Amino acid sequence: MQNKSPQRDEIVSLITQEEDRQIKMIGLIPSENAVSPEVSEVLSSCLSNKYAEGYPGKRYYEGNQIIDKVENLARDRVKELFSVPYVNVQPYSGSPANLAIYFALMQPGDTLLGLKLANGGHLTHGHPKVTGSGTFYNSVQYGVLADARIDFDEVRELAHKHKPKVIVAGNTAYPFELDFKKFRAIADEVDAWLVADISHVTGLVIGGEHMSPVPFAHVVMSTTHKTFRGPRGAMIMVTDEGMARDPKLGKKIDAAIIPGLQGGPHNATTAGIAIAAAQAMRPEFTQYAKRVTANATALAEGMLARGVQLVGGGTETHLMVIDLTRLGAGLGTQVAYALDVAGIYANKNTVPNEPGSPFYPSGIRIGTPLVTTRGMNTAEMKQIAEWIARVIEHTTTEQLPKDLKARRAFLKDFKKRAKTDKVLRSIREEVEAMATTFPLFKW
Repeated sequence: MQNKSPQRDEIVSLITQEEDRQIKMIGLIPSENAVSPEVSEVLSSCLSNKYAEGYPGKRYYEGNQIIDKVENLARDRVKELFSVPYVNVQPYSGSPANLAIYFALMQPGDTLLGLKLANGGHLTHGHPKVTGSGTFYNSVQYGVLADARIDFDEVRELAHKHKPKVIVAGNTAYPFELDFKKFRAIADEVDAWLVADISHVTGLVIGGEHMSPVPFAHVVMSTTHKTFRGPRGAMIMVTDEGMARDPKLGKKIDAAIIPGLQGGPHNATTAGIAIAAAQAMRPEFTQYAKRVTANATALAEGMLARGVQLVGGGTETHLMVIDLTRLGAGLGTQVAYALDVAGIYANKNTVPNEPGSPFYPSGIRIGTPLVTTRGMNTAEMKQIAEWIARVIEHTTTEQLPKDLKARRAFLKDFKKRAKTDKVLRSIREEVEAMATTFPLFKW
């Protein structure tokens, strides 16, 4: 019999607590989901024991005969799923995957054109100064119109003015469908590479709920969790369009991953990607994608009916952003915390023309991938909308002070009071009663 390990027991206790938290609460963070038991099983397998720097048939370590088969299977399944000629499944996550693409397509100082972070873009799409993509490359950022949709006239104007080497079409908090065809037309006008970051909408693309970038983009990047429901990783795909422009593009991206940016791949994650890709080929996955968007629409409609404002007035995808600006600037932080106390976890987020700051934003980003995986439907979305509206109404009567020192003191006091707030605790009891009827793994 093995001796008990206090160190292990402590971690197991924390994992049990986290599982209990996830079961009893409603997760609305759009980038979170629940992997299938099959994926979860391989993530704890012996594959994590093996180092496999390099690629199948060209490793720097011996003993990778089986690992080669695992990686080839993952790549072949993703190729089939998206109808693309080239796939790399080794990126550790979306951020290094995007950097690898830039590394393969650009030289330091070349121009990168991407969506502004405050308008729904991602840090890795060239957010200035504080990111790698905004530091090593000349970052130019496009925005959105008054209706919160991408301003394609501005995209075209900036492209012709700055002649970017790469244009990124992607998002992290943009609630509308991305028009890859329009992006490609502009890219062709200035001879730029079009990179599509579909990390958030991959599952919707597979399920036919979102335009596919494959006929238009040269390179497609996606994380492998979110709406794809796989492990925490990423994949890079070169399309026929990309190969036609540069037949060596796949090899360049391989080289950008290793030796450019990474060492050995995480083999258990690779196996999980292979399983997730196979699961995404099933008819049930298409039904899942349809339910994700149906739930998002129902959640948006439910909140709008209760007077909650949304960026752009709604959603066409799996996510939406609550706009709190009419109630006051910078309220996202306190509302997000109050929702968590009430049993609903989301994330604070900037809104277009943000009157606050990235640290104290005026929005809340929410989405439906996880609750849909757990088996919730439109009826539950209407109930969740009511809870969100009640929390917002209850917690926005106090305005966030403008002075930074006073703001910090206010939020510290607010959090202390929120933990024992009777209204929030009452909502949490209602949330838990509903949430616990939906298993964490509803596959």
